[in-house]
Amino acid sequence: GIVVLSQLAQEGTEVSTAADLSAHTGVPAPTVAKLLKLLGRAGLVLSQRGAAGGYALARSPVCISVGEVMTAIDGPVWITACVTADGCKVETTCPIHGRWDKVNLAVRRTLDEITLAELVAPVSFVHSPAPDARVPA
Repeated sequence: GIVVLSQLAQEGTEVSTAADLSAHTGVPAPTVAKLLKLLGRAGLVLSQRGAAGGYALARSPVCISVGEVMTAIDGPVWITACVTADGCKVETTCPIHGRWDKVNLAVRRTLDEITLAELVAPVSFVHSPAPDARVPA
């Protein structure tokens, strides 16, 4: 889903077909079609019908978080069964019951803080010495 949205972000406001997205990303066409349906339901992409139809981002890449994308495709992010609505089968005897909530919340916050724009931004590689490397005087 992130790969497909990244391609749409690179296209800007242009509309792309599922076939074009598949060709540019290497993601199989049936998978792209399924992803676009899920992303559309979540309000992350817009579809346009007709001869000039296709898909485009519903919002700016700056306004789309990785957490939103993951939730659109897989549902809410849960680190363990302990933090799901269904709970866990051993929660009454588990010594860390209730403590995973903090970890789960931290992961979800982090995913929500990372935007699609950050993922599609060009990466600059800067060489930095290893932490224990000594710089000659």
